[in-house]
Amino acid sequence: MTTENKILVQQALAGLIETHDADALAPFLSDGFVHHRPDSTTSTKTEWLAAVRAALVPLADMQVEVLQLLADGDHVVVHSRRWLPGPGPEITVVDIWRVEDGLIAEGWEIIEPVAQAAANLVWWNSAQQHVS
Repeated sequence: MTTENKILVQQALAGLIETHDADALAPFLSDGFVHHRPDSTTSTKTEWLAAVRAALVPLADMQVEVLQLLADGDHVVVHSRRWLPGPGPEITVVDIWRVEDGLIAEGWEIIEPVAQAAANLVWWNSAQQHVS
């Protein structure tokens, strides 16, 4: 099942990246699909596809490089680097997808601007000082 789940996610992402059309994702998502963000925001399939569709307008030229694609059981993790042409910002994204009955049923997404990565470690340094 792990290999099939990995292929499913690869096909869904390839369709989106190649067509820049959120509707390319729809056939890969279950009707009960739920998308989660770190701020506790959740979206239904319809809401998430609408958000992806809206985001694709200003990001039509976005480049995506998949750095890692890992699968274990019903979960597939995609670690990618995304950027706009020229001196635009670069982000690192980790998506976790849960597959059920041959469709993506749930997704979690973490986005970090590369330029802010060092600054985001401040909380870690502070926590280490409290432990020492």
